[in-house]
Order: sequence, then structure tokens, then C-alpha cells
Amino acid sequence: MRIRIVDAFTDRPFAGNPAGVLLLEDVFPDDDWLQNVAMEVNHAETAFAHRLPEGGAADWALRWFTPVAEVAMCGHATLATAHVLHTTGAHEGPVRFATRSGVLTATPAADGSITLDFPTAPLTPAEVPAGIAGALGAEPVAAFDTGPNVGDLLVELADEKTVLGLSPDHKALGAYSSRGIIATARAGDPARGYDFVSRCFFPNVGIDEDPVTGSAHTALAPYWSARLGRDDLTGLQASRRTGLVRTGLRAERTLLIGRAVTVIEGELRA
Repeated sequence: MRIRIVDAFTDRPFAGNPAGVLLLEDVFPDDDWLQNVAMEVNHAETAFAHRLPEGGAADWALRWFTPVAEVAMCGHATLATAHVLHTTGAHEGPVRFATRSGVLTATPAADGSITLDFPTAPLTPAEVPAGIAGALGAEPVAAFDTGPNVGDLLVELADEKTVLGLSPDHKALGAYSSRGIIATARAGDPARGYDFVSRCFFPNVGIDEDPVTGSAHTALAPYWSARLGRDDLTGLQASRRTGLVRTGLRAERTLLIGRAVTVIEGELRA
């Protein structure tokens, strides 16, 4: 079968977040095979999708695996899968994915961007955990639980410079949430084209720092929309590769808008 590596939330190769994408002929193989392929690809996520019968609530079934675990939600690998479906002609128009997080829709636009429709993460204020400042490398000013689909602790830091300068103890961060930590701050200069900045650390699923995280933006969007008083924002995820995620808060749903580029296509023989 064909296997592709797609850079998501970017319009150029070698930026954004790379994901493996495999379109399967039939139902999902056993979990051990899926996990072994994801381990071999060794990117933050590998997406596996197969077509569903016509007339149902969704068009394709979709699952996501990191090199060490299956995850409940992944934005960049969903964007990458939608990109592959549309660029190869496997699916035309909006596509509905059946996932562990419910039905997720990806809609292509004439300009080449794709809009993902995801559930908005419920934010619950939390106490700043004792010791997290030492593990993260900065003192949070606020903390929020992001609910079961995202599974992170969102922490606001003093400013953009603090977020950019983080050098965390990744192993220690694993004690503070089921997946990891979203560190964020308001943009230092919105004239640069983004409203907030973030970095995401997910040691509990084998990813020290994720390059660009769509699922995290389902929590970042409601957080910063409430703070900034606007429903439509742009976030910069300031990893080494970097990426921009445009967000649109629509009550219980969050729109994630971005582009993707296929950089590798080959044949899986295992």
C-alpha cells in the first residue's frame, strides 16, 4: 500500500508537523500492526483511514498512533489525511471522519486550505501544580484542565519571550497530566500576524515537543477568544519547525484552518 509523509499546518516542506498517512483497502488491521507501523514512521502521529459504506454518518474511519500509543484526537494528522484524500482524488468535497472523538469534518477551500471542525475542549480552572515551575522552567500564572479528548494541562506564562525560552525537563513534566503540557502566552506583537503563541510537550505519549498541535488549539481557541474578545484568531506554535493555526470558535465546536504539503510518497511492504 502507499504511504505518505505530509507536513501539516504549513504551506512549505520541512515546516509544520509531519504525519504518516496510510489509506487502507478495508477494515483496520490488528492494533499491533498499526502500532508497529507508527513506530517505524516515527513521527508524532501516523494516521490510518479506510472508507466506510455510503449512507452512514461518516465517509471514512480514522485512527491516530504516536510511536508508542494510540491517541483520542489529532488535528495535524487529520489535516494530513484530508489533504491526501483530496490531492489523490480518493474523496471530493467535505469529508466526515469517524473517530474516537466523534465525527470530525474536513472541508477543502479553493485557496488550498482545509478547515477542520473539532469539538471545543472544556476548560476547567486548576491549581498550578506544586513543582511544575521547576519542570517547565517558568512559573505559570494560570492553569486549566482541557478535558478527556485533549488530556493536557494548559498553562499561561508571563509573556511570549518566556514561552520561546522554555527548556523543560520532559520526564518531569509527565507527572502533571495524562498527555502533557500546553504552554501559552499572548503574542508580544500582534502585527506579526498571530494573536497568541504556544509550545506543546507530550512526554506521556513519546513526544518531547510536538511541532504543531491541532488538538491543543481546541483548548487554546476558547481560552484566547475569551481573553481577547474575538472568535477568529491565529496561533503560532513556536517549535523549531513552527506552524500557524487559524482558529474559529463556534460555541461547542472549534474550526482549525491550515494547509498541508506531501513531502514523501512510497510503498509500505510490511
